[in-house]
Amino acid sequence: MTGTKLEWLLKYMKSNISIQRRLLWQAAKRYMAPTLLLYAALSLIVILIAFLTYNTYSNDLPSFEQLHNIQPRLVTKVYSEDGRLIKEFYKERRILIAYSDIPPSLKNALLATEDRRFYKHWGVDPLSVIRALFVNMYRGGKVQGGSTLTQQLARTLFLSPEKIYARKIKEVLTAIKLERNYSKNEIMAMYLNQQNFGGGAYGIQTAAELYFGKNTKDLDDLESATLVAMLKAPNRYSPVRHADRTMNRRNLVLNAMVDYGALSSEVANSLVREPLSLNLQGETEEVGAYFIEMVRQYLEERYGEDALYDSGYSVYTTLNYRMQTIAENVLHPLLDSLQINLEHRVGPSDRRYTLMVDTEDGGFRREYKKLQGALVCFDNRTGGILALVGGRDFEVSKFNRAVQAKRQPGSAFKPFVYTVAMDNGFGPTDKMNDSPIVLTVSGEEWRPHNIDDKFMGIMSLRDGLSLSRNLIAIKLIMEPRVTPQQAVFYAHQLGIKSPLHPVPSLAIGTSEVNLLELTAAYSAFPNGGIRTEPFYITKVTDRYGSVLEEESHGYQEEVLSAQTAYIMADLLQSVINEGTGRGTRSRGFDRPAGGKTGTSDDWTDNWFIAFVPQITTGVWVGFDDKTKIGLKGETGSSTALPVWTEFMKGALADYPVEDFRMPPGLVKVEVCRQSGLLPNRRCPKLREEVFRIGEAPKATCSKSHRNEFASDQNQESKDKQKRESKRKIRF
Repeated sequence: MTGTKLEWLLKYMKSNISIQRRLLWQAAKRYMAPTLLLYAALSLIVILIAFLTYNTYSNDLPSFEQLHNIQPRLVTKVYSEDGRLIKEFYKERRILIAYSDIPPSLKNALLATEDRRFYKHWGVDPLSVIRALFVNMYRGGKVQGGSTLTQQLARTLFLSPEKIYARKIKEVLTAIKLERNYSKNEIMAMYLNQQNFGGGAYGIQTAAELYFGKNTKDLDDLESATLVAMLKAPNRYSPVRHADRTMNRRNLVLNAMVDYGALSSEVANSLVREPLSLNLQGETEEVGAYFIEMVRQYLEERYGEDALYDSGYSVYTTLNYRMQTIAENVLHPLLDSLQINLEHRVGPSDRRYTLMVDTEDGGFRREYKKLQGALVCFDNRTGGILALVGGRDFEVSKFNRAVQAKRQPGSAFKPFVYTVAMDNGFGPTDKMNDSPIVLTVSGEEWRPHNIDDKFMGIMSLRDGLSLSRNLIAIKLIMEPRVTPQQAVFYAHQLGIKSPLHPVPSLAIGTSEVNLLELTAAYSAFPNGGIRTEPFYITKVTDRYGSVLEEESHGYQEEVLSAQTAYIMADLLQSVINEGTGRGTRSRGFDRPAGGKTGTSDDWTDNWFIAFVPQITTGVWVGFDDKTKIGLKGETGSSTALPVWTEFMKGALADYPVEDFRMPPGLVKVEVCRQSGLLPNRRCPKLREEVFRIGEAPKATCSKSHRNEFASDQNQESKDKQKRESKRKIRF
């Protein structure tokens, strides 16, 4: 081929290629333009639809503040003094965990079953959505699953569960917002914390505790698979009610874990043969029900019902778990024993029996009324309530007899009258006459009497209190230096809040009070005259640990001089050592203690309030309707005192033995018991008596005491015979 022809051929080929390019470009412009326009139009339509959809539903989506302030309902926990959990308040029992507490077995079981592409999508998995749409179209509009973990969390936190397209759209949009605000790990932890696992268990930690008795971080493959299996329908797949159904679902989860690559086939085949192995944790028996109800009422009034049941507070109380258990274990059996004894001793009385309907045959039967009781124990120095029992059975009667019941204290009120006297010039050795008097009250004659209907003549104020002589107390309150008005004032200063009537009968406890205030008032005597307001909550914290309130002791106020308080504590020791409270000694209680028995005038209320240097305990026994206790009438010595003694013997096991410390300004002097003067060689009975400095006797007793000594011997012999022949109540 010549050079000319070759050149011509090359030119022709170039020209042809150029023509083809022009033709291709023209064709591309002719056909691509509409396609590009179509894509652009479709994109605009999608954007417009997305904008309109978001604009339509944006008002129903959670706000920024809601997304950043997700607070699931949490359990409010109540703790005893020693940090023991004693009660939970909740609508949903939930305990939060962190992502770090989730074991690999649980993560794998959850992702394999619920959302395998969890760490790859942005809140919505398009592949799952497309699959769900095709299935839903085929099923005629019913919305199928396909929701990611994030979508499920969005639905649980912010949306209703009904299956409608509007909710599905909101779910998608909310899930996207969640993914923008939280990490994947945070979303997984929130998801597991939020789910309902049946049986009242909300959140994975509560479920792990309920079904397996362990923490979430300790769950193994089988346990994790079981809990994940329950997510689909907690009631349908309850391992308690539907074990076979739950096990089948659990095995599906295990097989899914194999497909996901989290388990080998060999391990899974071994696990699916295993039965359900539960370690169900039932609710422990509640201790301190009446005390806990006081806490609940306070929290609800202070913070509101929603906060109490949803906010996850931690409440630390003054309750001593050991002492509370002792109180309940002592009070209930002793009341039962006393009840049996009373039913044997009294005849059929309409007032002591209640007509009950027999649920088996519809007939009527008579049932002896239940004798009730209450006990409260204080820390003298802080005012903290260490133990409180408000009745036999909280489930039967929620009426708190330690706080709500106002009853006549009888002789248990006498110490307040004596306090006025000791603070206003009287001393323990001063004499008064236990003899009859007639008073005019509201135009009518009143002839007060002693509980034994006898009179013992002239005696010291110490003996008058220890032997609980009514006439001594009544005459004392009528003294110009004492008066009923002063008794009311002092009682209120010591902590009695109930209204008191300033009349002579106040001396023997005719004005009604409750056990809580009476016991608290007594605690000022061993506490150096300092009244401490009872309290029962030391600290409340929110779910983040921030302190909402905190107290170390109740309100304190010095209401008596330390000298008067000690004199009263010393006088009340005589009640226990040699008076109406000496039954504590015969029952084996040997610590230094002071207190007072009380029996109302009509035998309906029995009391014993007594203290040691560290704590004060009060006991009340009676019927709710103020029926007389027993045929003849029981006293505080025979009913309330045994309860106090048995409780205190156990309660004080961890306390050192202490004596009452005499403050400066007082002196103890040995005196003749009969005369109250310095003893001579012939004085048969001596006593160490307490006096304010400068008020101790200086004169010596001049009596020979011969007749008194013989009389005392005869009286002691009579008393011994009486005690041996008297039928006693045994517990």
